[in-house]
Amino acid sequence: MAQHKQITRDEVAKHNDEKDCWIIIHDKVYDVSKFLDNHPGGPDIILESAGKDSTEGFEDVGHTEHARKLLNDHFIGDLVLSEGEKVNRAQKKERTAGGSGTAISPVIILAILLVVAAVVYQTFLQ
Repeated sequence: MAQHKQITRDEVAKHNDEKDCWIIIHDKVYDVSKFLDNHPGGPDIILESAGKDSTEGFEDVGHTEHARKLLNDHFIGDLVLSEGEKVNRAQKKERTAGGSGTAISPVIILAILLVVAAVVYQTFLQ
């Protein structure tokens, strides 16, 4: 597997205008300078996060699979994560992976409440 170029946040931050625009999405760095005028939402949307992490904005919009594939054409490297970022990501992964089996489903809570209500009704109101 080919090793991708490793790029720091400081390096990305230097590329923050319409002539030289890099963004970060999901810890991948993209040079979208040549794509700005082709972006369906206009260049200003991308320029708002030029030189920064655009992951949240990208996901909030709900981009299509086609848009996600277009990113590959502009990929230039992987973001270098700080130690703190690595720890935060690992903790988030643990919570996401481990937490799904321990929470009580809202459906189960509703079912329990209905059973309790039926018992109360049968016992006290008849």
